[in-house]
Amino acid sequence: MPDVNYENLLAVVKTMKLSEVSAETLEKIKSVRWDRIIEKHEGPESWSSVLRYEEPEFLLVEDCPILLPVDKSHHPNITIIRCSWSADKNSVTVFLSDTTYEDDPLFSGFMAVCDRLKNEEFFLAIVYHEWFIIERAGVLE
Repeated sequence: MPDVNYENLLAVVKTMKLSEVSAETLEKIKSVRWDRIIEKHEGPESWSSVLRYEEPEFLLVEDCPILLPVDKSHHPNITIIRCSWSADKNSVTVFLSDTTYEDDPLFSGFMAVCDRLKNEEFFLAIVYHEWFIIERAGVLE
């Protein structure tokens, strides 16, 4: 097995663009549904709709590309608060602040559960909910 140049690999991953994924991968993304609770609107949504009506783009989170169901214009306003990775590194829960429409922590928090697509090096949101950013209680680790 040849040696892997991880710096080159990371550079490729860091510059990953949705416009550069294969048609097959795009079809896989479109087939996934995600759950949401945003502005009191609930329910399953389809990634197909997100791709049709928004301009999502990969967001780099802890050196891993993640696709959230938000327009790429939100990215400068997104701050990652914390991430919790599954033991197998195939799933991640991300807590974030998106101040695109609101600066108040009670209204700018979101959480996303993202899974890695089979045979892909990126994560796709399967849950995206509003989350009231509250200070962690001192009894929590």
